[in-house]
Amino acid sequence: EDWIGPSYSFFNPVPVMSHVNGQRFHAFSCCAKGCNQLIHCFLNKADVKSTSNMWKHAKKCWGTDTVEIVDQAKNATVAQESIIEPLHTTDSIMAAFERKGKGKVTYSHRQHMKTESQAKIVRWVSESVQPFKIVEDRGFQSLMKTGWPECYIPSVSTVSCNIKLIYLNLSAYPWYT
Repeated sequence: EDWIGPSYSFFNPVPVMSHVNGQRFHAFSCCAKGCNQLIHCFLNKADVKSTSNMWKHAKKCWGTDTVEIVDQAKNATVAQESIIEPLHTTDSIMAAFERKGKGKVTYSHRQHMKTESQAKIVRWVSESVQPFKIVEDRGFQSLMKTGWPECYIPSVSTVSCNIKLIYLNLSAYPWYT
C-alpha cells in the first residue's frame, strides 16, 4: 500500500496487519507521546483509502492548528520531517517561553502533554510571583486535576530548577526582558 498522504504523518509508518471475523485491516498507531490509540482501516470496505478517522484522531491528540499545517504538506514524509519530528524535539522548557506576539489570548481544548503542563505551571509561578511550594498546595492540585485526574504537576524542585534555568538563559540577553 501507499501511505503517503499527510494524515499518515501522525501515525507510526508501519501498521499492524490483522483480521477480525474474516475482515482484514491495517491498524495505525498514533505517534503522539503517551497515546496508544489505534486507527483501524478495513481493507474490504468501499472507503478503504479514507483517512477521515485519522484526521479526527490527530485533531484530538495534536490540536487543530498542527493538523491544518500538516494538511498543507506535500506528503507524509515531508510533514513528518518538517513538522511532527520538531514537535517531539521541542520539549525544552525554553520553547514554552518564546514570545508569541500580542494577539488575543486563546485557550486550548485539548489536554496538555507532560512537558506542556510543566512549562505552563513554571510560567504561571514565575509570572504571578507564586512560591514554588504552591504546587504542593491541596487547593492548587484540586483545581489542576478537576476534569483531568492524571494531570502532571511538577515537584517543587522541578519548578525551582526550571525557573533558575530560564533566568540563567535569559540573563544572557538583557534586552529580552
